[in-house]
Amino acid sequence: AQVQILAFAGVRDVIGADSVGIDVEDGLSPDELLSALCERYPALAAYRGSIRVAINGCYTQGSERVVSGDEVALIPPVAGG
Repeated sequence: AQVQILAFAGVRDVIGADSVGIDVEDGLSPDELLSALCERYPALAAYRGSIRVAINGCYTQGSERVVSGDEVALIPPVAGG
């Protein structure tokens, strides 16, 4: 399944782009998708525990699955000042 990954802040720095299309198995959970991305981008593991995942514009609650054509946003915590 081809999905579009949108990356923000530190995640964007790790991936090296605002967005990237990747092939993944249909039906992955957000956690399984993060595992696959950490394998592809090992430096992403530092953010894994704090990344919020949104599929097609909606934050995930844990039961969602990623399927072909989805847009997945990886949103790390944001600090303000």
